[in-house]
Amino acid sequence: MSQVNWTDISVRLLTIAYIVNLLFTIMIVFLERKKPTSTLVWLLTLFVLPGLGAVMYFFLAQNILRRKSFAFAARDDDYRQRNSDLLQSIRRLQTGGKIFRDSRLEPYRDIIQFLQVQSRALYTADNELRVFTDGREKFNDLFGQIRAARDHIHVLYYILKKDELGRGLLDLLITKAREGVEVRLLVDAIGNAMSGRELRRLTRAGGHVARFFPSFFTFINLKLNYRNHRKIVVVDGQTGYVGGFNVGNEYLGLKKSMGYWRDTHLRVRGGAVHDLQTRFFQDWLLAAREKLPVTDRYYPAPQTANSAAGVQIVSCGPDCEHEDIKLGFVKMIHAAKKSIYIQTPYFIPDESISESLAIAALSGIDVNLMIPCKPDHPFVYWATCSFVGDLLQSGVKAYIYKGGFLHSKTIVVDDRIASVGTANFDIRSFRLNYEVNAFIYDVPTAKILQTAFMKDIAASEELTLENYRRRSPFIKFKESISRLLAPIL
Repeated sequence: MSQVNWTDISVRLLTIAYIVNLLFTIMIVFLERKKPTSTLVWLLTLFVLPGLGAVMYFFLAQNILRRKSFAFAARDDDYRQRNSDLLQSIRRLQTGGKIFRDSRLEPYRDIIQFLQVQSRALYTADNELRVFTDGREKFNDLFGQIRAARDHIHVLYYILKKDELGRGLLDLLITKAREGVEVRLLVDAIGNAMSGRELRRLTRAGGHVARFFPSFFTFINLKLNYRNHRKIVVVDGQTGYVGGFNVGNEYLGLKKSMGYWRDTHLRVRGGAVHDLQTRFFQDWLLAAREKLPVTDRYYPAPQTANSAAGVQIVSCGPDCEHEDIKLGFVKMIHAAKKSIYIQTPYFIPDESISESLAIAALSGIDVNLMIPCKPDHPFVYWATCSFVGDLLQSGVKAYIYKGGFLHSKTIVVDDRIASVGTANFDIRSFRLNYEVNAFIYDVPTAKILQTAFMKDIAASEELTLENYRRRSPFIKFKESISRLLAPIL
């Protein structure tokens, strides 16, 4: 019986691993056309972790599936029924036509034009907005609107937990489906924790369920890196919701390890609801392969004639050629004349965001940034601390929220304009996740959001440059490692 030559086997396996690494290196450099920083990080990963690095790259970074998403998205273009309205709005902006009832918003009209041209995000000026910063208030209002639904309910959430709140929402949707209301529930396949058996209860009641980018095998998902992080609800085409809250008990502050859950969500009524509806339709098409008709049933005339909040619904994701939400943030930062207030659980910016904030602070603008004190993703948290530390040197004021977990994703400029949505200030939200934000041109709403920030300062600790420089060597080490991985987090 011949003896196994383990040395020979090891050499062969190592040779195969390096050949695979070489192939992936060629793919990264010559085919993928990634940004230089991301390319260097992946090349380092492949070099340090031969074999394992290739597996990580295949699931987390390759763009082949992203290109397929581009191709599929191109087929849903006829959902853009409002192209004529969009062109008319662009012409009105270019010719100096009046679009604001409040003259204080005139300095920001170029942001509207930029997002209309860049993102085809129609500006509507007939919206009524309500801001929610507490989970119980948000879900009480949402459940009330769902109970009152008469025609259709469209629900999209990144996370749907199998707990009291998650089951409560599902039971309510089942009840409405049995009443004859058309119900569609779209969940992200990775974020969703509700079992197939539970979801089939809705389909048996007459509802419709789809999973976004599901796994073909139990533990293998080739689209793992591209998740639908959006949170959208549309009821009867008249009321819409968008923001940071997912569905689960922790978002009611019932998870002890996270404490009180501080988030921001919007209820929208008016023309912007049509754009939330369109966003849901496009995601439903991609997930369920069902094309919903663009009819008055789904796009009824808004009943908000006396409302005056301006809104643009802006989306981004692997199906977009550009990082539209990020570019909107940059445009807002450059437009600031007095103040900037940002809340985000994850702050891993690229150079355009970092430099814009640093320039604003050095120019005398009051730049304020708030992040949580509790890490739900350790590497992301320590990378966040590192990037915040950089901005302290430019005069940016940073606050660590200690009243629970801060999950709010907002920016307020000059207490005049704002953005609320699902996108964090990180590379993942800008380039990889499917996200949606409402860009708001309304002084009362901007003031509400700024007031909420000021209230949160009372539950926060300011991170000064002096205190940041005193951090321990171990924290510096964790920041350095996390920052190195930032382009792929």
